[in-house]
Amino acid sequence: MDVTAPGASGMDVIATAGHVDHGKSALVRALTGMEPDRWAEERRRGLTIDLGFAWTRLSSGRRLAVVDVPGHERFVGNMLAGVGSVPAALVVVAADDGWSAQTAEHVSVLDALGVRHALLAVTKSDLADAAPVLADVRERLAATSMGEVPGVAVSSVTGAGVPELAAALERLLAGLPAPDAAAPVRLWIDRAFTITGAGTVVTGTLAAGTVAAGDRLVLGDREVGVRGVQSLGEPVERATATARVAVNLRGVAVEDLSRGDALLTPGAFRLTDVVDVTLDAPPEDPLPAEPVVHVGSATVGARLRPLDGAAVRLRLTRPLPLRVGDRLLLRDPGARRVLGADVRDVDPPELRRRGAARQRGAELAAQPVGDAGAAADLARRRIVRAADFAAMGWPAPAGATELGPWLLAPGLADELGARVPDVVARYRRLRPLEPGPPAEVVRRALDLPGADLVPALVREPLMLREGRVVDGAADLPPQVQRAVDAIRARLVLDPFAAPEAPELVAAGLGVRELAAAVRGGQLVKIGEGVYLAPGVDGVARTRLGTLAQPFTLSQARQAWGTSRRVAVPLMEWLDARGVTERLPDNSRRLR
Repeated sequence: MDVTAPGASGMDVIATAGHVDHGKSALVRALTGMEPDRWAEERRRGLTIDLGFAWTRLSSGRRLAVVDVPGHERFVGNMLAGVGSVPAALVVVAADDGWSAQTAEHVSVLDALGVRHALLAVTKSDLADAAPVLADVRERLAATSMGEVPGVAVSSVTGAGVPELAAALERLLAGLPAPDAAAPVRLWIDRAFTITGAGTVVTGTLAAGTVAAGDRLVLGDREVGVRGVQSLGEPVERATATARVAVNLRGVAVEDLSRGDALLTPGAFRLTDVVDVTLDAPPEDPLPAEPVVHVGSATVGARLRPLDGAAVRLRLTRPLPLRVGDRLLLRDPGARRVLGADVRDVDPPELRRRGAARQRGAELAAQPVGDAGAAADLARRRIVRAADFAAMGWPAPAGATELGPWLLAPGLADELGARVPDVVARYRRLRPLEPGPPAEVVRRALDLPGADLVPALVREPLMLREGRVVDGAADLPPQVQRAVDAIRARLVLDPFAAPEAPELVAAGLGVRELAAAVRGGQLVKIGEGVYLAPGVDGVARTRLGTLAQPFTLSQARQAWGTSRRVAVPLMEWLDARGVTERLPDNSRRLR
């Protein structure tokens, strides 16, 4: 079966919510004809303990998967694992019982998660008048993120209202925003088990992206392969969000997996254990110092540090693959209180100075979302690897500069490039005989994260040469320049009259001064202690051209009118440059 596009698969996923004994599982059975309770103990006790799964095809042909969550207060953690990745909820309240404490807790969870799409089903309408409960619950839901929620009275025993519920579901699902099939995969695992002959299988709700056989995904610190994919009990070539999927993995044992792990597109997410988040509103009551954090199917402990206003910092007990814009739920188990929070930064700055927490909270309060938020975050970071910025959940803001793997805030490349000449000038004032600072010195001076950024910031007349940033027009110190000029004047009259070592020393030209003259292109080092003028290779070739080919070293020395001290290294230098060719009998010829 091909499920390459949402239209082709027609699949939607919805989760139940509501108090224990209000008939969620019975309603799922009446709607789908499937038994959602997977455990024998659940069926024996008539109590949903863990997540259940069922699916059906509605009259329009749309396929619907239902995640049935436990309603008992002891299993609220399991309930949260089921609704975390699901885009819509089916709120279930019994006509003979009405709104209860557990209904309120489940609704507060949906509200904290920011669920905006929901349908109300008032069950057991064969036992009591559903109208008062419909009116009461709809009024309560209107004050939450779900807003005005349509409601249907239904009886799982008589079947009354089930067709109307299915039709209402059709209308609800038709209004859901289309998932991004091209987005990176983050499949939160809610089950892991072994099938004989197939190996390790995990299941979850695919909220975005596409999973196909042959994919390579990341699980923790390892890469795993996808052997096969099933969706609603059928093998498929690929499954596209939104979908309930079962993924057969190779490269991992079921003992190494647990609920809350996530299968990820490689490089697309950043594992982090420190996040800055903002609550929906500044808290009226003291916040728990160690809340339980829920996201997707994951449940982790955390330490909470208030920043300022509605902003807090969370230190998680284990890293999670989080992005800016993710919705977290913070639960205070002791007070049975839940708080919704938006992830604002997955790589936040350290808070070292007095008042840093308050300042950070103010920054988060002022920071916009979307493209403007990306621009503000990049402006604060100044330079970041483009892949890391995307993995944080930010788009590349308009005007940002990409230099290799790096992303720079708008205008920063020009600002840094304008500072390079001062760095070079300052370095040469301290070391006048060196051509310019090494790239690493420039990197440190500009506080760059990598030396590979330096070449892109060097502008003419500066250039990068032999690992240094040099000024092609830079002069030698005056006394050195006068000595070099004197040598060059003599070489104009006699191109091969390389000065002797004592002459060089007397002129104040030591090793460093001569090296600076060579780097500046004013002298050419032919061999150890032998310096001639640029262009000497052309003069040497012209004179060798007057000789019969091949010729000896002695003949070359006579043509040049110089000593063996100069002729021997000059001949080898010309060999190395391809001007001459050395023959087996040690004679040479011009190439």
